[in-house]
Amino acid sequence: MKLQDGFCVRWRAQGVSNGEPGKAPAGIQDTPDTTWPSGIDSAISCRILKTSEAQMLKEVTMGEMKIDWLDYNSGHFYDEIISAPGIPRPETRHLARYLASLSGDELQERKLSAELAIKTMGISFTVYSDAGNIDRAWPFDIIPRIIPQREWQKTERGLIQRLTALNCFINDIYNDQKIIKDKVVPAYLLEDSVNFRKECMGMKPAYGVWSHICGSDLIRDNQGDFYVLEDNLRVPSGVSYMLENRKVTKRVFPELFENHNIVPVTDYPNQLFDTLASLSPRKSERPEIVVLTPGIYNSAYFEHSYLAQQMGVELVEGSDLVVDSDDCVYMRSIDGLKRVDVIYRRIDDLFLDPDMFNPDSVLGVRGLMRAWLKGNVALANAPGAGVADDKVIYTYVPAMIKYYLGEEPILPNVPSYLCVDKKQCDYVLANLDKLVVKPANESGGYGMIIGPQASKKELEEFAARIKANPRNYMAQPLISLSTAPILTEGNAEPRHIDLRPFILQGKEHHVTPGGLTRVAMRKGSYVVNSSQGGGSKDTWIVVED
Repeated sequence: MKLQDGFCVRWRAQGVSNGEPGKAPAGIQDTPDTTWPSGIDSAISCRILKTSEAQMLKEVTMGEMKIDWLDYNSGHFYDEIISAPGIPRPETRHLARYLASLSGDELQERKLSAELAIKTMGISFTVYSDAGNIDRAWPFDIIPRIIPQREWQKTERGLIQRLTALNCFINDIYNDQKIIKDKVVPAYLLEDSVNFRKECMGMKPAYGVWSHICGSDLIRDNQGDFYVLEDNLRVPSGVSYMLENRKVTKRVFPELFENHNIVPVTDYPNQLFDTLASLSPRKSERPEIVVLTPGIYNSAYFEHSYLAQQMGVELVEGSDLVVDSDDCVYMRSIDGLKRVDVIYRRIDDLFLDPDMFNPDSVLGVRGLMRAWLKGNVALANAPGAGVADDKVIYTYVPAMIKYYLGEEPILPNVPSYLCVDKKQCDYVLANLDKLVVKPANESGGYGMIIGPQASKKELEEFAARIKANPRNYMAQPLISLSTAPILTEGNAEPRHIDLRPFILQGKEHHVTPGGLTRVAMRKGSYVVNSSQGGGSKDTWIVVED
């Protein structure tokens, strides 16, 4: 049997050992330019030849194919892989061709391989419910998302610009408040902010940076343009899953990494360590850095322990730390007290220090705020950074960029309506069935309503909430989130996605290549949060030839 041009014919090569050239199986004719790689994924071998666009998307005759891109249709939504039925985007052609070459059995094998890897690697997250905390395996789709590097470079500049302006805003708010005096941001928004910490007034952290780790959520519209949906500046999570997604994909599709020039994401732990080290109040080649976790019952505990392990630093709970009479923070160890320079805290502000905030907190460290305010320890992210992690303040970020940097925003906001403004609130209430309305300071997709998908009763109840506390709500049009294919039982089907890249700022800036692509696994759903049934997929920034 002769190979058909343009298709990847796969088989289980018998008697092929790692590191030795494979041979074509019986019945398949070699050609002079054929190579048979071996030692990859149980010696699965594959050959891909040049072909026309139409040919490479057909099915091979070796078994019934389960992915036929001619049947894939995302409707009017922008799809990340397929631009029209049967036509992949230029940067995704090889991936689309490869996936179309796999039989249904082979696709299921890869899917099961990913699920086994996730369980073996212990990748999990916790869902809180009335029935108790449920520990679940991380939901993952094996089809990667691809973004060309030329497009990502502009996005990266926009993310750096945005975080720089946000940190200028936070530093200004806790010091001179020039942006309020100049009436760029209304004073009443600050006065009513639940995340403004008066205890932080006058503080000047290193480099004027308050939010050192930011996760900004990006979406695409129907034209494929990126918009910033929101900024997570307090305790953003998800980066460990981005890193683990890449590891799982390499296990499932190792051969794809031979044929794509994919920008690696493995530098993130080192970049995070360097960012934290640059904040140390003591000049040292190896400052003492710790990750402060609420403990094993926190939904993101996997990430806390993972990042500590990857950076080679201690994972601690509040009871492991003490503030001594010199107002410095120390870690208890078998060798006695050891001074701590930087704390990457994964605890909310109000639980950090029972002396300063919630007196009943057993998660934080008594006297920690005093040590930080005296400059004896660095906290990342800094207490009070959440003043900018407010969906109402979000609407002023373009103005912040112009005010502090004198630049036009590179990445636009999603158009928004502020319910605190009576005229805009009247519009929101009159069009509630067409809009997405969010509370100012909730996260994880909680407390929001998607108007077009809500019942009449739900709309009426939500309207009452808005009227009772208009400052706490903002609205946006239902953006047609882009889609990407996920592997279902029968085929590849489009699902809505967003993207959370992670931006670091200390002495320098770093942006993850891509980020965590979150997927609304339920058909027709726009909710991508893992706590509400969402999943994820690997994100590739691909260097084009």
